[in-house]
Amino acid sequence: MGDLKLRPRLDVSNKGEDQERRVSNRNLRIDGHLVRRWGLFAAATVALGLPVAAHAQFGNATGASPSSALAPSPPPALRSDQISLLMQTLNDAPDQGFGKSEFMPPGLDALLRSSSQSERIRGAAQLKSAILSYAKAQHGLRLPVGQFQKNWGMRPGPYDPEAEFNFALAGDKLPQWLAALPPPFDRYHGLQTALVQYRAIAAKGGWGEVEDGPALSLGSRGARVTALRQRLAAEDPQGSLDSDGSTFDDDLAIAVKAFQHNVALDPSGVVDKKTLAALNITVDARILQLQANMERWRWVPRIWPATRIEANIAAQEMDAFEDNGLALEMRAAPGRPDDQTPILSSQVESVVFNPPWNVPASIATKELWPKEHAHPGYLESHGYRLISTGGDGGGVRIQQKSGPKSALGLMKFDFPNNYSVYLHDTPSHAAFGRSSRAVSHGCVRLQRPRELADLLFKDDADWTTDRVDQVLADGKTIRAPLDKPVPIFLMYWTAFLDVKGRVNFRDDVYGWDTDLVGLIAAARNKGWSSAAE
Repeated sequence: MGDLKLRPRLDVSNKGEDQERRVSNRNLRIDGHLVRRWGLFAAATVALGLPVAAHAQFGNATGASPSSALAPSPPPALRSDQISLLMQTLNDAPDQGFGKSEFMPPGLDALLRSSSQSERIRGAAQLKSAILSYAKAQHGLRLPVGQFQKNWGMRPGPYDPEAEFNFALAGDKLPQWLAALPPPFDRYHGLQTALVQYRAIAAKGGWGEVEDGPALSLGSRGARVTALRQRLAAEDPQGSLDSDGSTFDDDLAIAVKAFQHNVALDPSGVVDKKTLAALNITVDARILQLQANMERWRWVPRIWPATRIEANIAAQEMDAFEDNGLALEMRAAPGRPDDQTPILSSQVESVVFNPPWNVPASIATKELWPKEHAHPGYLESHGYRLISTGGDGGGVRIQQKSGPKSALGLMKFDFPNNYSVYLHDTPSHAAFGRSSRAVSHGCVRLQRPRELADLLFKDDADWTTDRVDQVLADGKTIRAPLDKPVPIFLMYWTAFLDVKGRVNFRDDVYGWDTDLVGLIAAARNKGWSSAAE
């Protein structure tokens, strides 16, 4: 795509590669506070001028609203300017990734404008109900959590906005409260800005396809080059590319490279089969992608730790941040479509050097035992051993000994979760040279795990570089706890802003965008058939 510049970014199945840790996914603690879900406390306390004493009731870790004792009773009647503001908010809901009239009751405007006082009262009640539904949706509650897929482990907490609404109304702080409802992240607002821009493109008719044919590159001429120019120019808000002309020149090559970069293709400047397929994804499909990713931002904790690890499953990358600055980035290899890496939040608590691999029974049954039966001695030659599980059945499990040939490589990074997944090294690095790297059994393989270990232990006098080197050389399995656990987020971003503020798109490798859009469509009992609605 063109250089679309936006605001820079500042019953569960155990499909992991190790089943030794089956710990419940705990609430994230940062500076001693639970931050799994804070509702609107961080923004609303300032915006509404609430006393600090309201903390426990207004913004506790479960996202609960103020107690009825704090809420004014009865709430004041809506003024005409407040009605206008609330109606405008509902009308503007599509700009936040919602559907047209998703929250607007039919005939509401007529009720509010009626000469009948009883109808106006009924209209005000409907308006309040609609805005509370909108507020819940902004907190990720469009879908019942029970409808989430089992691997969507990042889930919104309970949230009841009514008392907040009444506070805002009583304190004449309605604009501040409404402004604080969307997720408070630059990356969310960047997607929201992109959504508005892509809907504007759709309103103009979108972009046409570039017909199939030979690869296009510098010097190519003809109608397909003209179509390529028009396609890229349609997605370029800066208007930097001339849409006229039938010659593939240097400017067009630069635009093609930018597009390839933003969809994770080799930025060769040559329009090959893969680039052509990405170019011909419709604007309506991109709009749905933006909406799905905006929805996922509504699931995350509203306090985002400044020091953290983020693994993007769809982009197949891992980033580490210190004080919101990018400290380390590398390629990653998450689970393949049949062994999906879950979405979750947790904390990295320790690094295991020279880890053995306790092979999950499912992998042993599907992959290892058939190889042993076909080639007796396979297990022993690859460093596996059989460990008795005890009991009358005489069962055994398979463990691969630690070492450079171990599937876990020389280290793994443990964090509590319900899925028995973790980050780890790998003896095979071939996948990191490919654009498609979803090849693991559910855990996340790292391109340069030692660099992450060095970053995590850089201020730890007990785990110096020399000591880590010695431990790795000795080959003994040692678990090294972190002095301070580091928050980690495994997310599924198929649309996101890069460090330069450009919108990037990635393939929906697990089909989760399609699934999420379908669930939302069913929940609101309206078709989401028109992306530009």
